[in-house]
Amino acid sequence: MLEQSFGNCRWVWNYCLNLINQAYKKTGKGLSGYEVKKQLPALKKKHEWLRLTYSQCLQQTCLNLGVAFNNFFEKRAKYPRFKSKHGLQSIQYPQNVQLKDRGIYLPKIGEVKAIIHRPIEGKVKTVTVSRNPSGRYHASILFEDGKDKPEPSTEGKAVGIDLGLNHFAITSDGSKFDNPRWMDRHDKNLKTKQRQLSRKEKGSNNRNKARKKVAKVHNKVTRCREDFLHKLSRKLVDENQVIAVENLNVKGMVKNHNLARAISQVGWGGFCTMLKYKAEQEGKMYVEVDRFFPSSKTCNVCLNQVDGLPLDIRSWTCSNCGTKHDRDINASRNIRDEALRLISCGTRDEAYRPGVRPNRGGRKKSTIGYSVG
Repeated sequence: MLEQSFGNCRWVWNYCLNLINQAYKKTGKGLSGYEVKKQLPALKKKHEWLRLTYSQCLQQTCLNLGVAFNNFFEKRAKYPRFKSKHGLQSIQYPQNVQLKDRGIYLPKIGEVKAIIHRPIEGKVKTVTVSRNPSGRYHASILFEDGKDKPEPSTEGKAVGIDLGLNHFAITSDGSKFDNPRWMDRHDKNLKTKQRQLSRKEKGSNNRNKARKKVAKVHNKVTRCREDFLHKLSRKLVDENQVIAVENLNVKGMVKNHNLARAISQVGWGGFCTMLKYKAEQEGKMYVEVDRFFPSSKTCNVCLNQVDGLPLDIRSWTCSNCGTKHDRDINASRNIRDEALRLISCGTRDEAYRPGVRPNRGGRKKSTIGYSVG
């Protein structure tokens, strides 16, 4: 019944997306999510199998399509695409979902056995049921606990974090956390499963079985990476009051073909996201330092800045004060000091130009965006 609901919501998404595309070609104007939602009663009369799915799941699919177009027009996402039955599947229940002792009750499906990994304290708002490519089912529960976020405070220990590839994170107090390189650990097994998949006939059941084996390896890597990132981010948030990191242009960095694979599998973006929301929940402060700040080339003792510092140089000596620096630890300390300076100014606003390279003798940029760190 879950598979039927996945298929019906996917069909409604594709039908409404095609309807919007045709309307734009004919009239030059699109349709909103509420306008395409009005098509559901007629579709249910024409296709009786749509009645097997909870009506609000179908309505939520139309509204999500409208949100997807809004994100596209506001340049937060790409143009919405048609959904396939392969890959991740999901449906949303906006209400009438109940949590039981041994499972979860879904409208028109009934009680489904589930492992509730922590108690839900509050009013359940939206439940998203998904199935990943490896065949595992998950329910993500959004609930309102009625608690206000604590006010952020700077009274306590501050730490600067420099992210890297050889060491995943280097803190200003000298701690270094190795990069687990989860993909490399499972690389041999993944190659074997992908080789078996490539030899299967397209459209056959054996190919679907081989595809699930490949998906299970990727799922294993994902869960190992998330476990590492959650534990490390929790440790850093619990031990510090101010967490400072560098705002990295990961999207631009992966264009380097020599480092693209290593950067993609390390998970810097997800780690910073975890740090941010965990710090906000605990009333702690998360600060991002501008990506063009010369953290590696500046001496944290006398603030002397060297002209150039290639990546192969991991330690250097300051010509002004004679202090010998570890490149990464020095960078993390400069990130910490810069974050404290921004906080002491009474605001964390900073000149921030995402996706823009520094001006090196060319035309001056006339537009600069500002964001609150």
